[in-house]
Amino acid sequence: MFSKYLATRATAKRLNQHSQQGVTLIELMVGIAVGLLVVAVAMGALMASRGISGTVSDTTGIQQQAAYAMRVIGQQLRQAGSLYLNLNNVAGQSSTIAASMPVAFEASAAVSGSGNSFTPASDTLTGTDTSLTVGYRRYTEAVFSSTTAQSMVRNCLGGPADTSTDQRLESIFTFNSNSGTLQCGGNGATAQPIMQNVADFQVRYLLQDNSTPGNTTIQYLAASDVGSGNWGKVQAVEVCLVLYGDEPIDLPQGSSYTGCGNDSNTAKNKIDMTTLTGSRARRMHIAFRNVFQLRSQGLIGTVL
Repeated sequence: MFSKYLATRATAKRLNQHSQQGVTLIELMVGIAVGLLVVAVAMGALMASRGISGTVSDTTGIQQQAAYAMRVIGQQLRQAGSLYLNLNNVAGQSSTIAASMPVAFEASAAVSGSGNSFTPASDTLTGTDTSLTVGYRRYTEAVFSSTTAQSMVRNCLGGPADTSTDQRLESIFTFNSNSGTLQCGGNGATAQPIMQNVADFQVRYLLQDNSTPGNTTIQYLAASDVGSGNWGKVQAVEVCLVLYGDEPIDLPQGSSYTGCGNDSNTAKNKIDMTTLTGSRARRMHIAFRNVFQLRSQGLIGTVL
């Protein structure tokens, strides 16, 4: 009886060992297929997340660049035409300023060996449809950190140097369509790129029309329509900037953006992004517009 029990145990052990030797080929193939399916789903989710993250990052970068460009351009335009207020303009008067003493604005100072001068009527603002030249009075004043007076104002490149004798601060913004950059120069310095990935840069000028008494209007004009004698009457400048990103994205057919075209027909200004080539192909494009009022408010060359 006992021997029969041992034989039964041995047979069961052999059967159990045989059943645990491995899996069949079909089971293996099913396992691999399931594993590959899981990997494919995970990779799809990862790529979708990567695309969304890249698009958001690209949008943030474009907006930051646009904010910087508008800040630099706006800083110079808001100073355009500004003059120096001389608090001691009467020869021989005491350096102690009293409220009753006369003061005066100085357009330019007669300094021996001085550099470029500043004439408000002609040096405040000039430009074209794709470039802009801004000027204002450069003057020196007493500073705590130096025994000699220094100029605290700078152009778009942070110049000129303290040793410069220029009487006019000058910022010249130009668009280089070949390199896709917005460049800035001035006061004799070579123009340098201050913004990349620029698809378009256009400027319009706001001129006050007083031809009809009691019905003053503001005209948006191209540079050619301003006229050589009316630059001093320009009250504000509209700047339009189109920037594109670095991240390639999948654009649905017909994806477009509204560019800087100054045509009243918005449909003509829509640009199909799916047709762009080169570095702009499959890139996000965003247009930014801003209007900057000049400090002179259009009075330089007329009243002042």
